[in-house]
Amino acid sequence: MKKAILSFVCLLFLSFTTALKAQETATPSIDPNAPEITFENETVDYGTVEYDGNGFREFKIKNTGKSPLIISNVQGQCGCTTTTHDGKPGWPQEPIAPGKTGVIRVKYDTKRPGPFDKKVTITSNAKTASKVVTIKGTVKPAPTIDNPQGK
Repeated sequence: MKKAILSFVCLLFLSFTTALKAQETATPSIDPNAPEITFENETVDYGTVEYDGNGFREFKIKNTGKSPLIISNVQGQCGCTTTTHDGKPGWPQEPIAPGKTGVIRVKYDTKRPGPFDKKVTITSNAKTASKVVTIKGTVKPAPTIDNPQGK
């Protein structure tokens, strides 16, 4: 009985280590022809903007890969950062051919005075499937009767 249990434990151990070794050697293959997303700038600095001023900015992108780039989603870090415009996605809906460019539009809610530093996540079929970019700046205080300029 002891030999049977010992044999079973050895067999179990051997199959476990074999499975572990198989997982270690299985590395995901990266398609050498996959699209690549390249940004003109990965940070858009708004500078100082007026309260309730223009919150739209753009990230200029280029497909530096060898096959069409498809952007599937663009998501702001919180509700103060949106990636839609007039109810439509603020990113190209058609594939971006190799060597071609596109624009991703984002909007920060400029009715939130003070400094901001927010992340925007772009999901695509590029070699790096998820890319995080940044918007930052400062929104001036809201104008008041005593301070009509909002300074």
